[in-house]
Amino acid sequence: MKKLIIAASLAALFAGSALAETIKVGVTPAEHAQIMEQVKKVAATKGLDIEILDFSDYVVPNQALADGELQANSFQHQPYLDNQIADRKFDIVSVGTTITTPMGVYSKKVKSLDELKDGATVGIPNDPTNGGRALLVLASKGVLKVNEAVGLKVTPADITENPKNIQIVELDAAQLPRSLDDTDASVINTNYATAAGLNPKKDAIAIESEKSPYANVIAVRTEDKDKPWVKTLVESYHSPEVKNFILEKYNGTVIPSW
Repeated sequence: MKKLIIAASLAALFAGSALAETIKVGVTPAEHAQIMEQVKKVAATKGLDIEILDFSDYVVPNQALADGELQANSFQHQPYLDNQIADRKFDIVSVGTTITTPMGVYSKKVKSLDELKDGATVGIPNDPTNGGRALLVLASKGVLKVNEAVGLKVTPADITENPKNIQIVELDAAQLPRSLDDTDASVINTNYATAAGLNPKKDAIAIESEKSPYANVIAVRTEDKDKPWVKTLVESYHSPEVKNFILEKYNGTVIPSW
């Protein structure tokens, strides 16, 4: 009888393992990686095993997804994804929103944007989407004006008024925290700011409004968008457990977007 019980238990264990599905999800450092760790815990209770892969920049995760090295990624806002699809013809799509991370302006040399002197240098991301976002932040704070007709894809060429002759320096987004020794100020994405030990609420001299179109998303290959594991992944991210983690850990610097 004991042998039968053991055999039945082992059969049930292996059957449960067979039902579990494993996916690889790409993230960038700081909040995206930290939140996905919580998503992983919730997903595990639903039979989905998540292997988290960290990427140090914004370029590789979409290529890795398109190439099949990942099943999903969670690191980018919708305008960036739209731009990547248009430029690189990726056959990928967003399947759910995640968080919004207001972009901040940081400086080691001034305590407010009003203190920027004539000809001051300001660093912004060198990719079109986040660069445009940074310029819109500066415009919203009155540092300069841009051609509003261009929409979200403004570039330095679209600056229409620049009373302080601000010199815009375009740098890789991940390098902007290091640029603070050389620039008068830099506009930095929250994930790279927090990874560098900067606190958006305490250290930013200006911060983007929470009402922005830059909600981050989970992306998958278009061919996978209706697969059951996608639904499980999104449901796990949108769980009360994950929302509470975000609200408690980040205290308003990272905002659930669902």
